[in-house]
Amino acid sequence: MFCKPGVTVTITATNLCPPNYALPSDNGGWCNPPRPHFDMAQPAWEKIGVYKGGIIPIMYQRVPCVKKGGVRFKITGHDYFNLVNVFNVGAAGSIKSMDVKTSDSDAWAPMARNWGANWQSLANLTGKMLSFRLTNTDGQTLVFNNIVPTGWTFGQTFASKLQF
Repeated sequence: MFCKPGVTVTITATNLCPPNYALPSDNGGWCNPPRPHFDMAQPAWEKIGVYKGGIIPIMYQRVPCVKKGGVRFKITGHDYFNLVNVFNVGAAGSIKSMDVKTSDSDAWAPMARNWGANWQSLANLTGKMLSFRLTNTDGQTLVFNNIVPTGWTFGQTFASKLQF
């Protein structure tokens, strides 16, 4: 009754909807497992449903992300909390794991997902040449050798020529 038949929309899902376990896993707790959840912008929503319908069941399928150019990395944070936003990711469109290596080490150090496409390291990486190793949710791995040059500063973005 609230769905528009025969209409599809393609969205990029990038955010995390945090669960609220004080609410049930029904219409009151729409982000609670096991319920899958998409928060959609109203214009996209109104292409497939009637706005006043609120929460409606949908059928969805994952499709490959086609991106122009390479994967990009934006570094924010401060000396002992480096936050790297990974974006323009093709294929699966999402990253399962990320590692960092500095020019003064041969060892890869795992980074932790902070939220969404942001990965963090608690090591002091400031100003060092950095390489990243990404594994996407389809299991493909790419290495971005020396993608961040020596002397970088927080707030800079670095573009690669590699893409999944």
